[in-house]
Amino acid sequence: MMDWTDRHCRFFHRLLTRRTLLYTEMVTTGALLHGDVRRHLVFDALEHPLALQLGGSEPADLAHCARLGEAWGYDEINLNCGCPSERVQRGAFGACLMAEPRLVADCVRAMRDAVSVPVTVKHRIGIDRIEGDDFVRDFVGTVADEGGCSVFIVHARSAWLKGLSPKENREIPPLRYATVQRLKREFPHLTFVVNGGIAGDAAIAEHLEHVDGVMIGRAAYHQPYDMAAWDARFHGDAGALPADRDAIEDAMVDYLERLAATGEPWTHASRHMLGLRNGMPGARHWRRVWSDHRLASRSPREVSTLARAALRDAQHAREDAPADVAR
Repeated sequence: MMDWTDRHCRFFHRLLTRRTLLYTEMVTTGALLHGDVRRHLVFDALEHPLALQLGGSEPADLAHCARLGEAWGYDEINLNCGCPSERVQRGAFGACLMAEPRLVADCVRAMRDAVSVPVTVKHRIGIDRIEGDDFVRDFVGTVADEGGCSVFIVHARSAWLKGLSPKENREIPPLRYATVQRLKREFPHLTFVVNGGIAGDAAIAEHLEHVDGVMIGRAAYHQPYDMAAWDARFHGDAGALPADRDAIEDAMVDYLERLAATGEPWTHASRHMLGLRNGMPGARHWRRVWSDHRLASRSPREVSTLARAALRDAQHAREDAPADVAR
């Protein structure tokens, strides 16, 4: 989710669900050791609970960055051992770390020694064309026993490190949810969260029959309003009522206005809410207004007014359209 789940995206998602754990984009240790720490770690207090996802392979560097994350207020530190991009591989971290489970265990132990918040690992079920489950079972066992990790977020595909793009790595290697379920049965004392290709509340509920949690990525981004029902359905918050889409847009417009007042282009954030009205009549017209670069100099509130007018006009045109006559 690089370039997707930035702080603006997470603020928007938090308007939809208050209890679901959100994750940052992967932040490399190099970016924090040698770059602008504030730019990478700043977030709005509304975003809690929030996990910082780190990319790196040097225990001391990861421990330092974990301390930074805790100091900035993150609720969890997550080590990414699942990203398959060649750029990440050149840095010797991401999915290629699965080939070195003892190094991962050293990294986790160093981070756990450095912070009091939970340290978790996100990984694949294998690398390259390994078909059996022994590889991932040994990886989990080593990282749990030697590193002390108790929470594993498992993308239920192998990562093919050569020959596939990151996008292809999300689509071509087959999904093997049964492998994640088997890990849970073999390590019942550990927490397993399944990830990969899951969309819709029915699918989430089905997976929760077998594992401890579900991570949703692109499906949540493209159909964000699905999240509005999660607090009541999956987090036991019986009093949580889904906010209507107009109220969510209003809250996001307030945020965009505050952002514009700081001098940052509000379009950096508005792009994340374009899926808010997906599935509604007129959604395409509403989205087209918010996406119109010619309106970037207008205030977010003005653009929202125009977008809602386009939505209403499209809905009225649909209602007034003559019914098809059977012939």
